[in-house]
Amino acid sequence: MASKLSTKNKILDVAEALFAEQGFNDTSLRAITSKANVNLASVNYHFGDKKTLVRAVLNRYLEAFMPAVEQALYELNERDRYSMKDVFEAMKGPLLALNEVRTNGASRFMLLVGRGYTDVQGHLRWFITTRYSEALAMFTQSVTKANPNLDPVTLFWRLHFTLGTCVFTMASSQALSEIALSAFEQQTDAEVIIDQIIPYLAAGVAAE
Repeated sequence: MASKLSTKNKILDVAEALFAEQGFNDTSLRAITSKANVNLASVNYHFGDKKTLVRAVLNRYLEAFMPAVEQALYELNERDRYSMKDVFEAMKGPLLALNEVRTNGASRFMLLVGRGYTDVQGHLRWFITTRYSEALAMFTQSVTKANPNLDPVTLFWRLHFTLGTCVFTMASSQALSEIALSAFEQQTDAEVIIDQIIPYLAAGVAAE
C-alpha cells in the first residue's frame, strides 16, 4: 500500500511541476512518466487518463481551498453589511493558506488555475463548477449582498470580467513577478499580487 501511494504521489508531483512549467496541452503523459521514472501502466492504474490526472493535480489544492473559502464567506455573511472589497478579502486567507499545503502553494495554485483556463481545459472548469458548486454559489450570493443594485445581466458580465482578469493574472504571475523586479525592483509573491488585484476587482464589480 505504501509503495502504491508513493508512486501515485510521485506522478502527481511530477505532473504538477510540468503542468505549471509547460501548460496542460504541451505536457504529454510520456514526459510525465519519463521524469517520474514510472511506466504508462502506473498512470493508467492510478488515474485512468490525462484528464483525470489534471483534475487530481488541481484537487490537491481545491480540496483545501474551496471549503475554506466557503467558510470564510459564510462568516462574512453573518454581518449585516459588508463591501465588495470585503468579499474578495475573505478569499485571501484561504488562498495564502495553500502555502501550508505545499511549498509556494498559493503561487503554484494560481499558475495552475490560470493554465487550466488559458489552455481551454473545459473538463477542468466543469469539474470545479460541479464539485464545488456550493462554494461558488456562496461567492455569488456574497457579491449580490455586497451590491444589491446589480441586476442579473450586469452581474453576469462583471463576474465574467473578474474571471478573465484573474485568469490572465494567474497565468502570467511568474512573468509579472519578473517584470516587477526588473522594472521597479519590487520583489513579488502571491500575497503582493493578491493585494494589488483585490481593490481593482472590488471597484470593477461594485461600479455604478
